[in-house]
Amino acid sequence: MSVIKKKDWDDKIVLSKIDGMLSKFDDGELFVEEVFSENILFDENKVKNASYDQDRGFGLRTVKGDAINFFHSSELNEEILNQGLKAVNNSIKYGCNGKNNMKSNENLYESNNPISMFKLDKKINLLKKINHYARSFSSAVKQVSISLNGSHQNIEISKKNGAFFYDSRPLVRLNVNISVEKKGKIETGSYGMGGRYMYDNLFLSKSWKCAVDNAYNQAVLKLSSKPTPAGEQTVVLGPGWPGILLHEAIGHGLEGDFNRKKTSAFYDLVGKSVASDQITIVDDGTIPNRRGSLTIDDEGTKSQNTVLIEKGKLKGFMHDRLNARLMKQSPTGNGRRQSYSHIPMPRMTNTYMLPGKYEHDELIKSTKKGIYATQFSGGQVDITSGKFVFSASEAFEIINGKIGKPLKGATLIGNGPDILKQVTMVGNNLELDNGIGTCGKEGQMVPVGVGQPSLKIKKLTVGGTV
Repeated sequence: MSVIKKKDWDDKIVLSKIDGMLSKFDDGELFVEEVFSENILFDENKVKNASYDQDRGFGLRTVKGDAINFFHSSELNEEILNQGLKAVNNSIKYGCNGKNNMKSNENLYESNNPISMFKLDKKINLLKKINHYARSFSSAVKQVSISLNGSHQNIEISKKNGAFFYDSRPLVRLNVNISVEKKGKIETGSYGMGGRYMYDNLFLSKSWKCAVDNAYNQAVLKLSSKPTPAGEQTVVLGPGWPGILLHEAIGHGLEGDFNRKKTSAFYDLVGKSVASDQITIVDDGTIPNRRGSLTIDDEGTKSQNTVLIEKGKLKGFMHDRLNARLMKQSPTGNGRRQSYSHIPMPRMTNTYMLPGKYEHDELIKSTKKGIYATQFSGGQVDITSGKFVFSASEAFEIINGKIGKPLKGATLIGNGPDILKQVTMVGNNLELDNGIGTCGKEGQMVPVGVGQPSLKIKKLTVGGTV
């Protein structure tokens, strides 16, 4: 099967050429991609932007040891492909020649194009309806901004021994931002949702009304927020999106390339206790319709559920094919790339912590004084040391086992490996995020998912405003 039609070459001839060339290398592939994408922005009661883009091209990679040759082009014709074959075909002795007979896998999502599901005027009418609903809450609503994004990515991967893989990946997202004003003070709330499915899920009134309600309530809460007290405190993280902290502070440190190069704080800790025995963390690319899920990764490896930490012990890392081979491990379906013009590397898919045994209320009631953080915005992490800084966009004080007033300016500062050992209670309320995550690494952006149950961290440095 070929999902990309407009190629000026014969697929059978190309497969033969790729097979012949790659037999001299340890690994490599021809990665062919086409992407259709649109972005509609409705702001200040009107359409501010409506764009549609189409891109296609190929990337050709050879791998020998840890050396990579790479060529890419936006032209899908045989002349340019032959140039690429010549550019990456160094005269080196033969490498390994393992067989791979898998051609395709069971799809985790629809293969249809979400963009073509509805005409542009219907999408704009939806954004108008959302805007009207948001402004109907109160005269305090001063600004409403809504964006609707959709894309459809088709990929084909040709490898040696005639191995051929393909995938068609939909991706949609809706974001709502609302600003409210009270006595000259303006605060903004936001909410987003999405995944690998069609637009019709976002067109349901219960879906977009949920987004508006959450964004509005978040903004109103901020109007009554008080400054965050600084210092070392007990922190309770809410379920779902707060898993982004684990993604950044811990997840990147469990990617294979950082550990092969011994630049991760976890590189020599496999089999050792690195966390509370309540903690099990997985990377699972097999969940249907999730933003980070993949039927196959961008090297043709089937997605899987990889246990990273089990009951506190480090079990292993996330691998692409190159790092798996050099570390004498098996690929885990985590070889990902932003586009045909980028090389694949180990990247997360949907990374989350499994639920524990405690009710959510038990975490709050057992905290005499602390902070309850439910949403995060920006953050930074140092992969080598594991140190991180994260800003909480929604947080509350905890006083005598009860949630108190909302806080502003809360910043969490800590060390990824250390925070795992400071977790004293894990809730039984696992939630995955709403489908909005995008992860950056070495200049490449890919969609990801995060999640966790509620967590109680005994001791964490909080940067505040007082």
